[in-house]
Amino acid sequence: MKTECTPKQVEFDSVGRRQLVAAFDGEHISSDGGLTLLHQVDQRFGLMRQFAECFKDMRRPEWLKHTVEELVRQRVFGIACGYEDLVDHQTLRNDPLLAAVVGKEEPQKQPLASPSTLNRLELTPADATAQARYRKVVYDSRAIEDFFVDAFLDGIRCMSPVWRS
Repeated sequence: MKTECTPKQVEFDSVGRRQLVAAFDGEHISSDGGLTLLHQVDQRFGLMRQFAECFKDMRRPEWLKHTVEELVRQRVFGIACGYEDLVDHQTLRNDPLLAAVVGKEEPQKQPLASPSTLNRLELTPADATAQARYRKVVYDSRAIEDFFVDAFLDGIRCMSPVWRS
């Protein structure tokens, strides 16, 4: 008698209307299952939303395909999965799991940001103006420093009974 110990699929919490399932018979697959955990942590604590607030978006809203929060989420989650090079995002922009946790409902119709779009996010100088041709998402270095300090202190408060109030 042979015992079958391998489940056919594992179900995770849904992301919007999308159901996340780990299975071995899918056509469009992702090998970065840890994204589901990162997504749940992000949803609980709102870290990517808070981090995105450290940027000023001077792009024309009617031309936008990706919000700053989506760009930040895509880049941070990509780095967390080991894709530190922007070039990796040429392939990742079609990854169904990354698209789901970034917030894209239908990645086949609207892929994630390209490496050149993410490059603009990362390399826009702090003194860029709305008149700049491409680089219009400006970071606020002081806000980023405050975000990291606050996130660190919040993490300590959550973990340590001494800091809980």
